[in-house]
Amino acid sequence: MSEMLTLDAFEEASVKVKEVTQETKLVESPFFSEQSGNRVWLKPENMQRTGAYKVRGAYYKISTMDPDELARGIITASAGNHAQGVAFAASRAGARSVVVMPTTTPLIKVERTKGYGAEVVLSGDVYDESCDFALELAEREGLTFIHPFNDTTVATGQGTIAMEIVSELPLVDTILVPVGGGGLACGVATFAKLYNPKIRVIGVEPAGAPSLTRALEAGRPVKLGHANTIADGTAVLEVGDKVFPYLQENLDDVICVPDDELIVAILDMEENHKMIAENSGLLTVAALKHLAPENRRVVSILSGGNMDVITMSSVVSHGLIQRGRIFTVSVLLPDRPGMLVKVASAIAEANGNVIKLEHNQFVSTNRNAAVELRVTIESFGEEHKGQIVEALRAAGFDPEVVQTAL
Repeated sequence: MSEMLTLDAFEEASVKVKEVTQETKLVESPFFSEQSGNRVWLKPENMQRTGAYKVRGAYYKISTMDPDELARGIITASAGNHAQGVAFAASRAGARSVVVMPTTTPLIKVERTKGYGAEVVLSGDVYDESCDFALELAEREGLTFIHPFNDTTVATGQGTIAMEIVSELPLVDTILVPVGGGGLACGVATFAKLYNPKIRVIGVEPAGAPSLTRALEAGRPVKLGHANTIADGTAVLEVGDKVFPYLQENLDDVICVPDDELIVAILDMEENHKMIAENSGLLTVAALKHLAPENRRVVSILSGGNMDVITMSSVVSHGLIQRGRIFTVSVLLPDRPGMLVKVASAIAEANGNVIKLEHNQFVSTNRNAAVELRVTIESFGEEHKGQIVEALRAAGFDPEVVQTAL
């Protein structure tokens, strides 16, 4: 393994990144503490400059480059957070930066990357294809390539997060860190173990892209056939071979989180902490329920907050549906005056709130016998949802709960 990840290197990186990073002090969470049976703090890197932790590794890496490398220009591949970190850091160093992004990258991330001074090239449908093109372009134009995660210098910069955690919470028992390619987890876990081997460091990755889990099973990085997860920032097919040995040595465990648990975590974060974190950034919050309730001091790293509003709207809607706070019932009723009022009154008396109505007169050939009314209702949760359904039954209807799609 490289000798780069040492306490001296972490100290040097910490001093350097403080030139540009914003303070992201720990936030104690009574809500998640009660939910998990542990004492929980959040490390809000979603509030970091450029909206994610990536600026740390990018800035430190560029600070170590010699003038010739900078003069040639810098190139990288990224779907968002690393792109913005490199663009910002390169601009500070007075260097040209080129960022290759997938063609599917949301426009807001493309525009923000350009706003930090980068030249953006859209190529490939996924990160891996963009990375291949970036490497070709680097060779053709003589640019200096910065890998988003498979680089120990970059990982050292990311590890400064752990230095700040132990500075604020010296008796931390457990640190939860998101895993995609492994750079953040490499830096955080390596520093934590160098500082205090008793600190448990647990990696958290999406169940739809378990690249680290597969690598640990095989004893080496292996490439997944595909990735299928809403946590796009950690949808990496293969962990970095340069950081993998550190992950093997320093991570105590890995938790895989399914997308449906992520959706609920986003809702909980917005309602209880009024903070927006992207899907990958909330992996560690979703993982809290997988820990034993042992009253440990646990820090969840929120790695980023760059989520476009359309994705946010979709995720919040699905979270409300999953919690039973929005649901749809189908009711068959005779097509005659007063029936709609009767349905609405039953819902109102149970304190339900109607947010959408659909009336289908053609569900039966005899509309006098039955037409279908689909009612989308807002409730306080599963228990209240059940009360509304029972109220409709008591009013003489036979409601069927159907899948809601907003």
